[in-house]
Amino acid sequence: MPLAERSLGYDTRFGGGFISGVFAVAFGVLAAGGVLCLRFPAVLTTPDARGYYPVETFRFLIHLFLVAAFGLGVLSIVLSRRGRLGLIAVGCVVAATLLGGSQVPIEGALDSPRFLGLDWFLLNILVLAMLFVPLERVFARLPEQPVLRRGWLTDLFHFGVSHLLVQVTVLLTLVPAAMFFKWAVHPGIQNAVAWQPSLLQFAEIVLVADLSEYAVHRLFHAVPFLWRFHAVHHSSEAMDWLAGSRIHLVDAIVTRALAFVPLYVLGFATGPVYAYLVFVSFHAVFVHANVRFRFGFVERVLGTPKFHHWHHAMAPVDKNFAIHLPIIDRVFGTYWMPREFPATYGIAGNPVPRGYAAQLVWPFTRR
Repeated sequence: MPLAERSLGYDTRFGGGFISGVFAVAFGVLAAGGVLCLRFPAVLTTPDARGYYPVETFRFLIHLFLVAAFGLGVLSIVLSRRGRLGLIAVGCVVAATLLGGSQVPIEGALDSPRFLGLDWFLLNILVLAMLFVPLERVFARLPEQPVLRRGWLTDLFHFGVSHLLVQVTVLLTLVPAAMFFKWAVHPGIQNAVAWQPSLLQFAEIVLVADLSEYAVHRLFHAVPFLWRFHAVHHSSEAMDWLAGSRIHLVDAIVTRALAFVPLYVLGFATGPVYAYLVFVSFHAVFVHANVRFRFGFVERVLGTPKFHHWHHAMAPVDKNFAIHLPIIDRVFGTYWMPREFPATYGIAGNPVPRGYAAQLVWPFTRR
């Protein structure tokens, strides 16, 4: 029996009900989450994004997901000996329907001071999964690696927490720069930077942010206490689009906060900064993906999956710290790019525990 079947406890062969069950659960969870966002928008949706949502389009998508989840769930129950996935999916549909379904009215005030970014999580997981899961199936570097490989649920927890706590993470990212580096701000410099063409600002942001991230990243590898937080990210033994989400909250907040400092001090315009945030959100996922693409000369200019996979290789260690620009590693002597992809990933000895909760507390425990 293949590893995927042994580890998941399901018959993953076509016609066994597993595939339809997985899709049913995915659609059911997305639909139920969408209904919750409509039912409790003040506490479950991101205020800055609410005004841009095409609500009727979302209602239609929620309806389609509910129908698909129910149909695939019933199919999975019929085909599977256990029927557990199908029952979970049907349960999600029933719960979403009891909450009002796709036509639940939006009621009440939307000015809650605290919120969870459930909408942000659902949109991101939907878009990224629709883009990268097919990409990894068609252009897989390791075709035998299943989509639901070992550790995927832990990575999904990391992904979910970082997106649900968007208010907290954004606050902890932006506030330190304003509090501790306001003295470095010069209006004349900021005006000159902000008046540059947007494309030039974007290129400068990529360079400045990556220089900051390189320094912070290398520091997390060099300082033993900081490494314990960053080791969580390196503990994944498989690389795919979800593996990049495995990052300790302390690691994520410190890295983002320090990378934002030069952007804040220099005063780049809002448009190029937002463009960079969109770029990095997709690029960071792409460089972890299980894809076999080769880019020739571009690999020397822009971070690619092979470049970053070598950073996660079990050996050699402490290579390729830059995220976007390999030239930074060339300058500082940490560049490593053989012709092939690495054979193994993770940390020798596997010191980091498995499971989200265990990984969250592990850096604070004694060795």
